[in-house]
Amino acid sequence: MITSAAGIISLLDEEEPQLKEFALQKLNAIVNDFWAEISGSVDKIEVLYEDETFRSRAFAALVASKVFYHLGAFEESLNYALGAGDLFNVTDDSEYVETIIATTKCISMDLQVESAERDRRHLVLYPSDAPGTTIVRHGGALGLGLAALGTARQDVYDLLKSNLYQDDAVTGEAAGLALGLVMLGSKSAQAIEDMVGYAQETQHEKILRGLAVGIAMVMYGRMEEADTLIESLCRDKDPILRRSGMYSVGMAYCGSGNNKAIRRLLHVAVSDVNDDVRRAAVESIGFILFRTPEQCPSVVSLLSESYNPHVRCGAAMALGICCAGTGNKEAINLLEPMTNDPVNYVRQGALIASALIMVQQTEVTCPKVNQFRQLYSKVINDKHDDVMAKFGAILAQGILDAGGRNMTISLQSRTGHTHMPTVVGLLVFTQFWFWFPLSHFLSLAFTPTAIIGLNKDLKMPKVQYRSNCKPSTFAYPPALEVPKEKEKEKVSTAVLSITAKAKKKEKEKKEKEEEKMEVEVQEAEKEKEKEKEKEKEKEKEKEKEKEKEKEKKDEEKEKEKEKEKKKEAEPNFQFLENPARVMPAQLKVLIMPETCRYQPFKPLNTGGIIIMKDTSEEEEELVEPVSAHGPKIEEEEQEPEPPEPFEYIDE
Repeated sequence: MITSAAGIISLLDEEEPQLKEFALQKLNAIVNDFWAEISGSVDKIEVLYEDETFRSRAFAALVASKVFYHLGAFEESLNYALGAGDLFNVTDDSEYVETIIATTKCISMDLQVESAERDRRHLVLYPSDAPGTTIVRHGGALGLGLAALGTARQDVYDLLKSNLYQDDAVTGEAAGLALGLVMLGSKSAQAIEDMVGYAQETQHEKILRGLAVGIAMVMYGRMEEADTLIESLCRDKDPILRRSGMYSVGMAYCGSGNNKAIRRLLHVAVSDVNDDVRRAAVESIGFILFRTPEQCPSVVSLLSESYNPHVRCGAAMALGICCAGTGNKEAINLLEPMTNDPVNYVRQGALIASALIMVQQTEVTCPKVNQFRQLYSKVINDKHDDVMAKFGAILAQGILDAGGRNMTISLQSRTGHTHMPTVVGLLVFTQFWFWFPLSHFLSLAFTPTAIIGLNKDLKMPKVQYRSNCKPSTFAYPPALEVPKEKEKEKVSTAVLSITAKAKKKEKEKKEKEEEKMEVEVQEAEKEKEKEKEKEKEKEKEKEKEKEKEKEKKDEEKEKEKEKEKKKEAEPNFQFLENPARVMPAQLKVLIMPETCRYQPFKPLNTGGIIIMKDTSEEEEELVEPVSAHGPKIEEEEQEPEPPEPFEYIDE
């Protein structure tokens, strides 16, 4: 019984090749048990493999491959397995062989994908000299930046930098922004040097704006490490680079609540000579305080009443970013008067911020949500309202109903960490001030509010969750009802007194002319006419009384229905079917029923995808997958047979 591989490993230091070969054979036999001990001398085995005069190089490669496999370095293990040649038995059923083969497939697929991406990047960023080339490159650069978000890939960086250096305003703006997306949080000294250096040289304001946001993203989450860059940017003469310094503070200290960073932003918000810099400083406060949203209204309250409209707009956006999805009442109370601000872009910011705060809120959790819904529709439908305010109301309406009301905005992940895509999405979204299509970046910030239980086969079993709150607390808002048009009553035409007198005179003349007609007959006819008129008036009065009675009955019925609804006591809980729409606040009151056969491996209050353990041996009932919506391929019908041959005679 071998208890240590030290003796066999020592044979690798011998000068005779036969002893080394013997040692490798023994190590190959015991490597699965003593790989940890052998890993300390793997460099000696690698030297034997690299020695071209050594006869058993393949054996050395096989042993090294198995050691690296146990260490988890599968790519290194694959490289040495290829060097082992025929000694690597592909037909073996061991876990080692299967893992190496799977690694080979993964690497080959990665190479294919990388090759396809390279071709795609070349087509997008180096298209032919067709019309609209700069516009295509603008979109291609933004798309490439998003696809390589936070990867810090050098090849992508070089490609975007080459497009930046073409000194084209449209392409350069997107390339500068995309450089920040790719190098997100890397604190790359080379990237900072390239971007800041070019920003100080270029004459294009668009390129400068793109680089300003890109530089801030490179310093994402770097805290004190970004202070040197922030100091230099804040002292720059160019207001766009000073604005970049404000965004850099917000990104570097995102979610930290750092007092020093907040003091710096507040100082700039009231002292800088440029309005854009002041607005950016106030907006950045929202990124720093998002972990404690209840503090933001008190910090921003004075700024929301500033004489400067740019500061007021920044305060509104800071509240929206910091309190996103929380329904914070203090924040809404600050935003409410700002929706009637005399300056159009302040109203725009207040409308968007209110939607960010009230996304997925109900009347129970946020009583003013319906009031703001009506405000959005009023602003949108008002023909005389300002275009900027309308744009804000349209965005707000979309944010409030995002994802079919199944998504929310949260700068924290389910585990409490800063959610990087949301932060990036909101930062770039604020740049719609300069270039409105950047508002599409807000889609990065949306998170689905769902809980999905899966079994060991990653299939959805039929499970119910118990929500210990009233169904109306987190229910969908009711659908908008189209107001019913009431049938208008036919009003009898008014008869003027002048026309009546004229008619009387005409009658008198006719009476005089018609001397043959008897007086008694005339009087009888007049009496009959009067009686008919009286009867008609009585009938009209009866019809009016009947209509009034019907209206009263309808009103009484509606009141009775409302009373019945109120009388029906709403239950204090409800059962939700898997998969379920569950909002973050609802997760706190969500539990599994006592009789449920499934038990979650992690607490339900984390939400998202949760693996369930089946405690019963009975057959599982699975949720049937829903067929995809959208256009479908129509089944081809049988074509009609061609007509019989005939002769055409032209007469």
